[in-house]
Amino acid sequence: MSRSFATFPTDLRRGSRRRQAAGGTAFAVLAAAALLAAGPAWASEDEIHRSKQHDYRVVPLADGLDHPWGLAFLPDGGILITEREGDLRLFENGELRRDPIEGVPDVVARGQGGLLDVALHPGFAENRLVYLTYSGRGDGGIGTEVARGKFDGERLTDVEVIFRLDPKTSGGRHFGSRLVFAPDGTLYVGFGDRGNRMENAQQVSDHIGTVVRLHDDGRVPEDNPFVGQADAKPEIFSYGHRNIQGMALRPGTDVIWAHEHGPRGGDELNILKAGANYGWPAITYGIDYSGAIISDKTEAPGMEQPVDYWVPSIAPSGMAFYDGDKFPEWRGDLFIGALVLTHLRRLEMDGDRVVAQEKLLEDLDERIRDVRSGPDGYIYLLTDSSNGELLRLEPAPNPGG
Repeated sequence: MSRSFATFPTDLRRGSRRRQAAGGTAFAVLAAAALLAAGPAWASEDEIHRSKQHDYRVVPLADGLDHPWGLAFLPDGGILITEREGDLRLFENGELRRDPIEGVPDVVARGQGGLLDVALHPGFAENRLVYLTYSGRGDGGIGTEVARGKFDGERLTDVEVIFRLDPKTSGGRHFGSRLVFAPDGTLYVGFGDRGNRMENAQQVSDHIGTVVRLHDDGRVPEDNPFVGQADAKPEIFSYGHRNIQGMALRPGTDVIWAHEHGPRGGDELNILKAGANYGWPAITYGIDYSGAIISDKTEAPGMEQPVDYWVPSIAPSGMAFYDGDKFPEWRGDLFIGALVLTHLRRLEMDGDRVVAQEKLLEDLDERIRDVRSGPDGYIYLLTDSSNGELLRLEPAPNPGG
């Protein structure tokens, strides 16, 4: 385990805005179209960014996104993008479609909640199923839900909710949430402690502060670690998590990695294990935002230690192992978006150890919400703002090359 240093507390957020309702003024429509056509003012495909192993360019693909949160690559080259305020957007043929995709479930966009992650079913080419996580309303308040529907290129149909976090609570913090399909077809979903229920993360009688494992239709796999245990939710795979906003399957394995926000320090990178307790809030490398001590322990029997952690926080969001061919020296590295300090963090791996780290894109001064290794070998990013961007990293020639 290693310790990484940055500055500032986690979960700091810029202001958000709601998308203007349909039928807004002609001026607003024209202004949005002009922004999209012009692209981000800071970006230049001719600018070469230097790094230790690869020089690269940042190619702006689209802007005008309202706090984008997650993305998924379609087989035809399109990209589905979620916006936290509740819209699902489609980027295709080099353009961001103006009208959102219809059929998205009712989303409660409050605080850190809203429309969150998106993933395709492994058999999407045949069944057209798209999965979404979002904050939904119910008895007791709001909480993260998982829905799926069939995407016909224009809208989602046959939409059904396959999982609801229990219990729903008040407040607008720590919803999670990422979606990852494992090679065996099961679906992993990460959740947070809801900000005001941290002690619940140390119990398995509810879903708060857990990772759940489901069949693709929401049924519980019989080999889940808490199946048959009295007073335990059978969907739970692991627990003791604070707020998971990044999960990724390591290519060539069946092992899923996750990171989670710490409080003021103590962001963690973990390898998910069946039935494991990751310690929050009984052990932590962070302190409260006020400076108060949450726990005087950083380790305890029966609780997992992180692969890596950051003090102070970088506020990690989005995560991907790079497995493309465009950046050969980065193959196998882990890339994590940083909301605080506004950069992309590259972690060089040696087996399950982090042996080096590098900050990329600090000059963008943008919160990186999601990062994905694209099927074309490039790296794709979403920036978190009311005029968020979809960006692509492409290799640039070395000097004199």
